Amino acid sequence: MHRRRWAILGVLMLSLLIVVLDNSILNVAIKTISTPAPTGLGATQSELEWAINSYTLVFAGLLFSAGLLGDRLGRKKVLLGGIAVFGAGSALAAFSGSPGELIAFRAVMGLGAAFVMPATLAVLMNVFEREEQPKAIGIWAGGVGLAIAIGPITGGLLLDHFWWGSVFLVNVPIVLLAIALMLWLVPDSRDPAPGRIDPVGVVLSVVGLVLLVYGIIKGGELADFTDVTVLATIGAGLAVLVAFVVHEKRSDHPSLDVTYFRDKVFSAAIAAIALVFFALMGVTFFSVFYTQSVRGYSPLQTGLLMLPLAVAQLVFAPRARLLVDRFGNRATTTAGMAVVAAMLAAFATLDADTPIWLLEVIFFLMGAGMAHIMTPVSVVIMQALPREKAGSASALSNTFRQVGGALGIAVLGSVLSTAYRNGIEDELGALPAGLRHTAGESIEATLGVADRLGPRGGELVGPAHDAFLHAMHVTALWGAGIAVIGVVVVALFLPGRTPDRRTGDREQELVPAAE
Repeated sequence: MHRRRWAILGVLMLSLLIVVLDNSILNVAIKTISTPAPTGLGATQSELEWAINSYTLVFAGLLFSAGLLGDRLGRKKVLLGGIAVFGAGSALAAFSGSPGELIAFRAVMGLGAAFVMPATLAVLMNVFEREEQPKAIGIWAGGVGLAIAIGPITGGLLLDHFWWGSVFLVNVPIVLLAIALMLWLVPDSRDPAPGRIDPVGVVLSVVGLVLLVYGIIKGGELADFTDVTVLATIGAGLAVLVAFVVHEKRSDHPSLDVTYFRDKVFSAAIAAIALVFFALMGVTFFSVFYTQSVRGYSPLQTGLLMLPLAVAQLVFAPRARLLVDRFGNRATTTAGMAVVAAMLAAFATLDADTPIWLLEVIFFLMGAGMAHIMTPVSVVIMQALPREKAGSASALSNTFRQVGGALGIAVLGSVLSTAYRNGIEDELGALPAGLRHTAGESIEATLGVADRLGPRGGELVGPAHDAFLHAMHVTALWGAGIAVIGVVVVALFLPGRTPDRRTGDREQELVPAAE
């Protein structure tokens, strides 16, 4: 047991904070970034989706290898390198001159974050004994809630006083503080028998995911999923992902050990994480446009409106284990997933004049539901594998979280885009053909065109709000449907109690943490 373990946990949470903070800050900034220069970059909805997904796809694609490198080279070294790259990417993203540059620099940030995330949980599992691990993981998960809480409010404050790039530049001082504390406090550890890197697997997974997500986003942009380009890209992505799975099964050093998925409990826990983030990321994407474009709230007000979502996670994540102790993993996680599904469905009832306190209740209950999914599921995943494979378990957990989130933004963003274009196109008939296509991309694009048209454009504002609300309702119901699948999966396959399978000699194989 490491004598400075609680101080180390604090440093790990700071590292985690900046990685999660960045995405939650970006949530309130997407409307500003979509505004034409000089206020923003004039990014289209598909470019906004790529600004988010370039980060998550690089992050997800490299997590396996990052976990293995941490196991091989030492988790502290990998953690320090990852945070430094993340800080450099943040500084570059802050001064992007176009949506394309922002997408590229977000990918650099994803590269750094891929090395941070698995290392934090692997170090945690190494410095805490088994009986303290659930409590430590609960606090670690609460750190995610804290980042989700701080992010939108910090982003709102920065956007009220500075330019849009400040939401990325704010990461730099936090990175410098985290590096200093890590050098002082965090012990190094490694796997005594680390696996070999699997470059073919990494390339196949990244290429497959990028093709799949590109096809989904393109389908939403065109509002036509039967387009040959869309179908060919999605098909190619799925084919490459099948090739990835076949390669991993045959490889003697796979980056994704598919044998882990023979364990139904492990598979169900991973699926639960992917499904809840699929639903959540899609919802936060459209809720920002609802609060800012339809309801007229500022970025700071939007950040404050999202506070209940984060506060609920912060409050309930460390306490979720108490419910698990009493009712078991299955009952706790199923109830949490059911609450998330119900709250997603509740978004379909929101209108332009719905009392705002109802949105606050929805956000709070959604956060409470998520807390009762993330904590028990994280414990199940981390305890399902031997302790020396902590990096691999963490990488798998975070990979499926990121892939779920990326697909959520792509799929639900495309549903939103398609439903919006179908709802507004009849109102755009009087516009020139080129302008008509641009104006139909998103509510921000329509309102931007309406603004340029002056008094004549005023007639588009009401229909734009109506079309967006209809599109949001459709998208929310899709998200709820995905969450219901999650309810079924965890109800069928999660255990009532956490299985105790990491006992025996395997515990002794771990290289002890240096003091």
